[in-house]
Amino acid sequence: MTTNKHREPEPEEGERLMNYGKEKIGIYRTYATPLENVRTIPESSFDGRDNTLLGLDVRIRLEGDKFFKNFKEADNTDLVATDTMKNFVQYQLGEYDGATVEGFLDFTGREFLDQYPQIEAIQLSADQIPFDELDVPTDDGDFEPSELVFRVSQNESGFGEVYLTRGDDGPQIEEQNSGITDLQLVKVKGSSFTDYVQDEHTTLPEREDRTLYISMDIFWNYEDPEDCLGEEPQRYVAPEQVRDIAHVMFDEVYSQSIQDLIYQVGLRVLERFPQLESVNFEANNQTWIAVREEIDGDEDVRVLREPARPTGYQQFSMDRDDLEEQ
Repeated sequence: MTTNKHREPEPEEGERLMNYGKEKIGIYRTYATPLENVRTIPESSFDGRDNTLLGLDVRIRLEGDKFFKNFKEADNTDLVATDTMKNFVQYQLGEYDGATVEGFLDFTGREFLDQYPQIEAIQLSADQIPFDELDVPTDDGDFEPSELVFRVSQNESGFGEVYLTRGDDGPQIEEQNSGITDLQLVKVKGSSFTDYVQDEHTTLPEREDRTLYISMDIFWNYEDPEDCLGEEPQRYVAPEQVRDIAHVMFDEVYSQSIQDLIYQVGLRVLERFPQLESVNFEANNQTWIAVREEIDGDEDVRVLREPARPTGYQQFSMDRDDLEEQ
């Protein structure tokens, strides 16, 4: 799916684009600090995570005028090797005593700025590598999650990004972006798509009730960027909670389009989390195509196939003004 989760810099007129970094830094930590005391919401049972196994796929970007001589003159005297960046990030996961992806990125970014004065700004982002708990039998014949064994998951994952600059009082978060990515949802019925433009180029039939399959990335920004760190868990928005809002709204709403569904999810996220400034979506329509319908006279029974390329996508942003207009 097309995604713009990494916020790339846009140089002002007359300024050049100049940065470099390292990506695909895979790191894992066992028995990280648990995330506890998260405020619960009606759509989700999530109130924290054990962090027994924390995996991250990290991307780093450095900025600074002193790196220009490396490009222009092949002068490496101020250059921090990307392999050094990788080692530095991996080491810091053992030093970080917090419980969130964004908190780790902020902690590591500040350490970078302290270690290397030639860095003027740093962007760090990470996808959280998901793991599933596995149930094992107990002595009384019941089942409970294993404390030792996990399954690598192919499901959605949390995302965090922070952009730090040097301020008068030390490093400060200039920008922040949090999210849940690659959320894939299928609704077997209760979704329609009708009344769109019909002309000589239209071949898609209207559907009063369809099986809808979408993949979705959802991102959010806090009014106070410091809230993303999780140091006040009651003000932290967990990716698991936004995921649960999305699937609850998918269940509750008879959507007229994917755009309609996105808007309803965004309203609910902004309603549940007043500490958020905005929420942004990138969705991809992967709806299956019916090859048999109304099998044995039952209109709910269908055989479907995967769609051929190309597929449609939607990008949309919302803020608190959308909520206030309701």
